[in-house]
Amino acid sequence: MSNPTPPPGYGPQDPQQPGQYGQQPGQYGQPGQQPDPYGQPAQQPGYGQQPGYGAQQQPGYGQPQQPGQYGQQPGYPQQPGQYGQQPGQYGQPGYPQQYGQPGFGGVPGNLAAWPNRVGAFLIDGIIYGIPVGIGNALTSGDTGGAMIVIGLVFLLIGIGLWIYNRWVLQGQTGQSWGKKVTGLKLVGAETGQPVGVLKAFLRDITHILDGLPCYVGYLWPLWDEKKQTFADKINNTYVIKL
Repeated sequence: MSNPTPPPGYGPQDPQQPGQYGQQPGQYGQPGQQPDPYGQPAQQPGYGQQPGYGAQQQPGYGQPQQPGQYGQQPGYPQQPGQYGQQPGQYGQPGYPQQYGQPGFGGVPGNLAAWPNRVGAFLIDGIIYGIPVGIGNALTSGDTGGAMIVIGLVFLLIGIGLWIYNRWVLQGQTGQSWGKKVTGLKLVGAETGQPVGVLKAFLRDITHILDGLPCYVGYLWPLWDEKKQTFADKINNTYVIKL
């Protein structure tokens, strides 16, 4: 009995068919595999698989690309500073300046009390008055020429102490020796800084006005809101407590 002849395409070596029985030219929906020149068939990425290392990934379906770095949302304004920082730190533009810095124009809250001011003035007066008193005693009366010369020296010492203490030292640092002992300081109302030698000199000259109307100018800080004498108001100065 002769064997039946198989239909075309059944045999594994049928030259009319591109592959073996049961093999498809390509997977469903995918192009056919291209042979590799080195003998390995080229693999196409399967459904849902990512391309190999180095390949550029495309954004997924329905996912927009982010224009900024991780954590930044498009459309939100960027903050000018780091997280937790305010637009301006204390002491920088945008905040009120402290007393003692340029631009101050308010009344300080630590104005010196009148008794403290009197105490500072008395100390300055004693420093000046001791050599001046000795000089006056030596130059007055029926004294010889040598004593008069010595008396004049003491007078010059007293004047020099007043100039240095009240004008130079107080103008440059804000504190005479009397104010340093009582913890006071002379400052300008506009700057809060020492007033300088010239302003300290002018302030002492205008103290004459404080003494003219029965010394009422020296008493004016007792009821004045800014605790200023007439000389302070004319020269725009404050005496503060440190």
